[in-house]
Amino acid sequence: MNKVVFNIFFLVSSIMVGQVKDLVNPEKKIGMDNWAIVNDDVMGGVSTSNLSLNDQKNLIFNGNLSLANNGGFASSRMLMSDEDLKGVKSVKIKFKGDGNTYKLRLSQKNRRVSYSCDFKSKKDAWDEISIPIDDFKPTWRGYTYKDYPKIDLEKVNSLGLQISDKQEGSFKLEIKYIKALYQ
Repeated sequence: MNKVVFNIFFLVSSIMVGQVKDLVNPEKKIGMDNWAIVNDDVMGGVSTSNLSLNDQKNLIFNGNLSLANNGGFASSRMLMSDEDLKGVKSVKIKFKGDGNTYKLRLSQKNRRVSYSCDFKSKKDAWDEISIPIDDFKPTWRGYTYKDYPKIDLEKVNSLGLQISDKQEGSFKLEIKYIKALYQ
């Protein structure tokens, strides 16, 4: 009986090691609902941003980042329901940018911080990167916390994109997909 249990465990573990979960894939119509824009206008700023689909069925996050009125961020957030990310080792994103640095953010229930990781885009060039979960750091209003608990992937309820860090001017980020990797 122990050998049977071991074989089942080995089979399930092998399947999980190779598992990839689409979080955002416009071509497959995955992760296209429940997005919201949250810009610095919530605190008096005047930055703007939009989300749309282009003719190639890629998600476009674009707008204008303004530092006026103590502003300086533009973001979009997708609420995730019933997305248990337990066991995820990294997040893979395929994107084309404008040379700016963006943030990929994960938020969890009942926490004011977001867990954020920067990624640099190349101007008018596609790139694909995998970001280890351990690279996501707890941040809130531009501050990084050193002694904050690690992210609890079972409680993640939001995924977001953000531009900030005084990168004033127009911006455009094109997303082919965002995937959770279990390996």
